[in-house]
Amino acid sequence: MKLTVVGAGIGDPELITLKAIRALESADVVLYDALCNEILLEYAPAGAARIFVGKRKGSKTYQQEDINELIVLFARQCGHVVRLKGGDPFVFGRGMEEMQFAQGHGIITEYIPGISSAVAAPGLAGIPVTMRGASRSFWTMTATTDTGVLNPEIMTAANTDATLVILMGLSKIGAIAAAFKHAGKENLPIAVIQNASMPTQKTTFGRIDNIEEKTQNLVVSEAGVIVVGAVADPKQFNIAAFSPVSAQLKPVFPD
Repeated sequence: MKLTVVGAGIGDPELITLKAIRALESADVVLYDALCNEILLEYAPAGAARIFVGKRKGSKTYQQEDINELIVLFARQCGHVVRLKGGDPFVFGRGMEEMQFAQGHGIITEYIPGISSAVAAPGLAGIPVTMRGASRSFWTMTATTDTGVLNPEIMTAANTDATLVILMGLSKIGAIAAAFKHAGKENLPIAVIQNASMPTQKTTFGRIDNIEEKTQNLVVSEAGVIVVGAVADPKQFNIAAFSPVSAQLKPVFPD
């Protein structure tokens, strides 16, 4: 009986690690999330079960408690369970919770890191989360608490010079902007990256005082990463010349 919690990385299936591929190749059951590229399931043996247990905004196929129970059930009945999670399982992914639950039921566990969108999504949009002369540190956080209210740490971060990377926050973009306005940073650069690493990647650049308007037509249900700070200024750092994913990706520049 074994559980391997695997980071699938962000959308591009080529960004998964070799170790993760080897784990999939030995899987008896793969429990995968909504943010995983389903092409990765092809690495699993033909006879392996592939079960979607993902969560989307406003919709959950399984509660976390159900997923925990499935892990134990399939590990006992089938052998090797691979829990495939988008990004890195330990970055807001509940990977440790699942491993602890499995360990409590006598199941061997292993963790395989994945590329997190917290760093990779900004990077693929030409935005370094740290840069000499612009940012000495970066904070990564979700937009909301477990109860759905705005994360109070955003207010704290707004009073620093650090780069702020906010995951799962597009629906709260107005409240996020308000927190920075309250800190007197109306002109601070901000960017929203959606579908990072995929051909549909889109980056919207703006300032705190106009980003809500610029993003009003974006699809909130699509995965997005918000970057706030000097490093998100496309004119200062020549982000327009940076197009690592596709020459056809066109950022939306601020006025």
